[in-house]
Amino acid sequence: MAKLLAIHGAVTRPGRLYAALQLALESAVESGQGVGHPVETDLLHLGDYRISFADGRPPEDFGDDTGAVVQRVTAADMFLIGTPIFRATYTGALKNLLDLLPVEALRGKVCGLVGMGATDHHYLAVDTQLRPVLTWFGAHTVPTSVYLQSRHFTDGRLSDPTAIESLQALTAAVVAMQEKLSHSPKASGPPPLAGG
Repeated sequence: MAKLLAIHGAVTRPGRLYAALQLALESAVESGQGVGHPVETDLLHLGDYRISFADGRPPEDFGDDTGAVVQRVTAADMFLIGTPIFRATYTGALKNLLDLLPVEALRGKVCGLVGMGATDHHYLAVDTQLRPVLTWFGAHTVPTSVYLQSRHFTDGRLSDPTAIESLQALTAAVVAMQEKLSHSPKASGPPPLAGG
């Protein structure tokens, strides 16, 4: 059974984006059943753990939750990565997690990207800021992303039909890509900066 990990890339109290990721994971189970590829889901909220600042040490050398969180990410087969957009980019907490991960944690794995902001102003942030970092890891990113705004929610729940449909389509694409790539042993490609 393939494991889909949703990463809530914030340390603030879980709110609308977290609820949207929960909704996406529910649709992932249905998507997996639809293609005969059962999916196990998990949701990681960075604020629930004490994760050290990346300083070059191996994750297991930290005396907090860092090693366990890195292992949890590494054990997943595919990802939905959701982040609020602060100062025109994804969060520092998410960047720190990425700095702690070994290349193998994401290499050859499928990632779907979800950003959230108050307005349209930064709707390209995950594509221009986060996607290149995941490409460096050798991850396969779904070509489209989802950008959610405050107006898409009612009482903390995602309620806009178009936004819901887009999130479900992104999730289905992650599951479908992972299922297809799982049958191709060379799908992971070369490691970063290979050759030369």
